Amino acid sequence: MIALIYTYINTFHPYLKVVVKMAKAEYAKTKSGKRVELNPKFKIENIVASADLGVELDLYGIAKASPDVDYEPEQFPGAICKIHDPKTALLLFKNGKIICTGAKTEADIKRAIDQVIKIVKNYILEPS
Repeated sequence: MIALIYTYINTFHPYLKVVVKMAKAEYAKTKSGKRVELNPKFKIENIVASADLGVELDLYGIAKASPDVDYEPEQFPGAICKIHDPKTALLLFKNGKIICTGAKTEADIKRAIDQVIKIVKNYILEPS
């Protein structure tokens, strides 16, 4: 099985270049010496993106206010927010960093982060 690893930066175009490069057929030899073509078929299953809100968040308040957010600091330092459309999960950290997983397109990432911003905008902590 071939695994694709991609770091989401700012634009989707570098990823498309990777897909084009990987689409070329490669050849290999089996142990018996037979030449075989390696031309894997693949589809995008999951994109992981990170964002930084640049503010501190009240994770306790967010978890109390939203049934879609779980926060158990004894188990994990971030709150887990599950978005239903698009089907994604976002990890929210006190320092304002967000990790978005499960998206299949860049547009899904944007929609998921926009939805989580609507949830967290009333739970920004004052700088200390």
